[in-house]
Amino acid sequence: MSQYVDVKTENGIQLITLNRPDKKNALLQEMYAVMADSLIAADDDPNIRVTVITGTADSFTSGNDLGDFLNNPAQNDETPVARFIRCLAEIKKPLIAAVNGLAVGVGTTMLMHCDLVYASTNAKFSLPFVNLALVPEASSSYLMPKMLGHQRASELLLLGEPFDAEKAQRYGVINEITSTEDLLPKAMEAAAKIALKAPEAVRLAKALLKNDQEAVLNQMNVESEVFRDRLHSAEAKEAFMAFMERRAPDFSKFN
Repeated sequence: MSQYVDVKTENGIQLITLNRPDKKNALLQEMYAVMADSLIAADDDPNIRVTVITGTADSFTSGNDLGDFLNNPAQNDETPVARFIRCLAEIKKPLIAAVNGLAVGVGTTMLMHCDLVYASTNAKFSLPFVNLALVPEASSSYLMPKMLGHQRASELLLLGEPFDAEKAQRYGVINEITSTEDLLPKAMEAAAKIALKAPEAVRLAKALLKNDQEAVLNQMNVESEVFRDRLHSAEAKEAFMAFMERRAPDFSKFN
């Protein structure tokens, strides 16, 4: 377990709370491991009907902890981050997200796998992969064009600019916007409704809604290979150095 992820179950609902507020819930490998293990355990536990995931303070998650990420890059499909991302596509029970603030990188791409997504008025989303000379992950390069349309997906993934909850709802990334204080109760209310329904019917309905799992997993594998290559690229080295030095990257020498 991780001191930065709280997991509790009550009335058929598993609640996963990212709890590293001093780092805006930036994700460490140990946090990915707990989330992956919790999702797998929920699928195997007949007493758990649905999972809700949220953050603390003003952040859902600011994405990968850059220091931890660079020191422990994803070398294969068995690393905690790879396991978590694969779990998102493979779990059979519903997953609900309550986005309570900042949602960067995987904090936004994971939402494409959630069955319901609620966000607070102060939620801010960002997909800065290309800005860091990287590529999208979590099959977002497949799911986002399918869900949002090619032009909107290209806007979010190629420009990499932050966007607010209103735009996220307009583009179909989230279901509903609530006040900060109403966010988790809203998500838990939806979870409670699902928890009371016929469990096998719910699982089958989700499977029918997500009938392209093979394509999703295939794209994950393709993205992962390209992503790992990009981590060693000269462009990425410049992007990360610029980030550490708090300056704009200079890509003018690349072609």
